[in-house]
Amino acid sequence: MSFFSGAIRRVQEAAGSVRHLDGISTISDTLRSGLGRRINRDMALVPGASIAGRALVTVVAIMTFLASLTAGAAILISDASRGWQDDIAREMTIQIRPAAGRDLDADTAKAAELASKTAGVASVRAYTKAQAEELLQPWLGTGLDLSELPVPRLLVVGLDKEERLDIAVLRKKLADAIPGSSIDDHRLWLERLAIMAKSVVFVAAVIFALVLAAMILAVGFATQGTMAGNREIIEVLHFVGAEDSYISRQFQRHFFRLGLRGGAIGGGLAILTFLASGTLASFMQATPGGEQMEAMFGDFSLGLNIYAAIALIAAGIAIVTGFVSRIIVYRHLRGLS
Repeated sequence: MSFFSGAIRRVQEAAGSVRHLDGISTISDTLRSGLGRRINRDMALVPGASIAGRALVTVVAIMTFLASLTAGAAILISDASRGWQDDIAREMTIQIRPAAGRDLDADTAKAAELASKTAGVASVRAYTKAQAEELLQPWLGTGLDLSELPVPRLLVVGLDKEERLDIAVLRKKLADAIPGSSIDDHRLWLERLAIMAKSVVFVAAVIFALVLAAMILAVGFATQGTMAGNREIIEVLHFVGAEDSYISRQFQRHFFRLGLRGGAIGGGLAILTFLASGTLASFMQATPGGEQMEAMFGDFSLGLNIYAAIALIAAGIAIVTGFVSRIIVYRHLRGLS
């Protein structure tokens, strides 16, 4: 700062010594050609390292970390939801309930035969009595005697990808041949999964917008503080003929570097978090909780889409940081001129 204080003093002395001249055009031209070159060469307009700069890097890193976690979680849930919908859309379930005077095993075999002969059905798999009772264990526990309970039998029907199944025709065949039979085509589950996936994407978009707004406010306050701290330098640059666009570009480069550094730190921490979550999920695969987590959200493995999303978020935040600082500085300078 001593260089610019001395420059201002020399400018004042030079202006006082030439009051007898017709104007100060000669002084102004000399300052533009000489002093302006020294300012560009010897000192940066915005200090490269400061407490405010380090604080802004921390804020940008936190915002990037939160935005990356939000985007990554949304991508994981969206991919898992598409997997669930694909699996459910390719299958449906036939349920055979026990009825008085009827053989449940015979009804199950007959339903499997009717379904397998229907156009649009690729495969039929009937659950045995033991398998049907095993499905109730997560809710009823183990060690219970279910022989006296009217446990229904299930048939999982795989649908043909090439030929469409007429569910109404199959439902009528089963109703005529086997009383107490019903078909679940999972349409309700598909609608709920679609609503859940859209809700997750919407919430992620809202969170990302809030994070971006908070970061823009932080950049705005940091830019105003930096301008206040370098007011004398800006005044000297104006005196020697520096344009507002030149000064705003210096701020843009400075804050872009800060945003790039903070974005790289936040994005790197987000990637490490996902990698740690994937490692933890792999250790928990053998446990019931781990199996449920994998069924719901996948194995937390980072695909190229998540890497690309985090990289785009980090780069985008750096660009926004530099652009916002330039706009604020330029408008402020235009208002003063």
